[in-house]
Formats: sequence, C-alpha cells, structure tokens
Amino acid sequence: MTPADSDPRRHGIFWVFHLDWPTPPGLAPRLPASVVRLGPEAAEPLARAMRLDDPAEVLRRFEAGRRCYAAQVEGALAAYGWVSFIEEMIGEMRLRVRMVPGEAYIWDCATAPAHRQQRLYTALLAHILDELRAEGLCRAWIGTDRENVASQKGIATCGFRPVADVVVEHVLGMPLVRARGWPGVPEHIVEAARGVLLGDRDRAWLAALSSARPGSDGASV
Repeated sequence: MTPADSDPRRHGIFWVFHLDWPTPPGLAPRLPASVVRLGPEAAEPLARAMRLDDPAEVLRRFEAGRRCYAAQVEGALAAYGWVSFIEEMIGEMRLRVRMVPGEAYIWDCATAPAHRQQRLYTALLAHILDELRAEGLCRAWIGTDRENVASQKGIATCGFRPVADVVVEHVLGMPLVRARGWPGVPEHIVEAARGVLLGDRDRAWLAALSSARPGSDGASV
C-alpha cells in the first residue's frame, strides 16, 4: 500500500514464474525445516498463525479448493502460503485476480517473526513451484505491495520476475487498474498479467474509462 493512508490508490508489483524455468539453486532454509501441504485438519494451528479468532475462514478456504503449504520448524508452523487456481482477492491491492487453466496465484504468505531471515519463505515458494510444475501447470503469479521490500527480495531470489508496476483505484465502485510493464518484459507477458488482473470481460470498459481520464499513465486493464 502507499505510505499515505489517505491515498485511495494501491501500488504494487505483479510477478511471474513460468514453470518451465528451472528453480534457482541454493534455496534451502538456513535451519532444519520441512515444507508440507496442509489440510483441514491443520485449521486450528493455521488460524492461530494467521491471527484469526477461529478457524472458520481457514476451513472456508479449504472448502473452496484453495491450498495451503507450510514450513515447519521442530514440528511448529513457522511460515505459510496459500495457492488459488481460479480467482482470488489481492488484499493489499483490493483487487480480484482471475487465472486461466494451467495458472496458479500464490498469496497470503507470512513467516513467524521468530523465524524470519532464515530463507523459509524462499524454501516455501520453491516447494510450491516444484509441486505445480509436477502437476503440469504452466505459470504462477504473485503480487506484492510496492513497499514490501523483504517479500520482493524473497520472491526474486526464488526466480520470479517482475512483470508490471500496478496502480489500483476504485472509480464508481469499479477497480481501475493501470499496469506499466517492466523494461524488457515481452508485451504478451504484460498482456497476460493484465488479463489475470481483471480478465477480458472488464478490460474494454476500464480502458475506455482510463482514456477519458487526463494524465493516466501506463496501460489500463
């Protein structure tokens, strides 16, 4: 999010990992840890790690087909991350993303304060990418708040590449998204990111609205 709470816009970076890319070497955590896929039986400890009052939200996510992976240290949950395959809400950006078949979106990742700086996040991401690759998926997306440098560092270390800077603001109750591709990123990849960010159904309306707004920068989706 932007530093000023009064700014209604949300600024972020959208990243991609093509699953035919090799996972970079040297991503093992700096302490003994195991990465596992969690199920509904882990709803209560997962809810505690997510600072939720009860596991109802966790159970709803599992029931909707979302997955959760966790890094465990001495049997305790030290880091976690969620994966969706159809659509998901980016909380930081206040935007719903929509994937096409063969794509996944990684979101709501966190590491317990006591276990930060131990490469648990990169190990978690690497494990998720390995599983998605083994299942035959083609691409994984992830979004970060522009100010979250620590998360960006872990994502880049794991091999994700930044695709576009994204600005989101809501106009007449609809999200207006401006996505400016990073230098050197092929336009078809930037367009794929724009498709995920809002989907083809909304793009014509938003593009028309953006073209009517003075001073709009970047391409709108």
